[in-house]
Amino acid sequence: MQLQGKNIIVGITGSIAAYKAATLVRGLVKEGAEVVVVMTPSAKEFITPVTMSTLSGKPVVSEFFDSKDGKWHSHVSLGMWADLMLIAPASASTMGKMANGIADTHLVTTYMSAKCPVMVAPAMDLDMYRHPANERNMRTLESYGNILIEPASGELASGLIGKGRMEEPEVIVSHVIDYFKKKEVS
Repeated sequence: MQLQGKNIIVGITGSIAAYKAATLVRGLVKEGAEVVVVMTPSAKEFITPVTMSTLSGKPVVSEFFDSKDGKWHSHVSLGMWADLMLIAPASASTMGKMANGIADTHLVTTYMSAKCPVMVAPAMDLDMYRHPANERNMRTLESYGNILIEPASGELASGLIGKGRMEEPEVIVSHVIDYFKKKEVS
């Protein structure tokens, strides 16, 4: 239980790697973290909010307000609650929005309101990953102080082989644990 008492936002974007987010959230919760999942609308095309809510034990946030009762989901309160925000998988589209302040999803508004460190785990095909615009956006995100978790190399959803696979959930959980251990030491 190395993450006991830690509040973590897990942001999920529209990527085939969203299926890995289930294992990631489960791993964080098993380590004692309180996890709230924030999904982009396109993320819900890849994995359901019901799955993520079941694994996190908390309602999933995706929209700014609940269409049934009008309840507002405050990105500001959520950003203040968290000890860490982890966006995994992070699509090229969402990273571009984050780098350029395009706050058109609850995930990006939460990111822009977050008072905590942010980790970003990119996931995309190798040509998208290597595109100059994406490389610039990743450098920009790092210049803002975000921690980039490099994607792995291997077989991609397209069938191509190269860099762009979201790092495995167990490795990401290790990055999170290591981050908090280093923070406690300093």
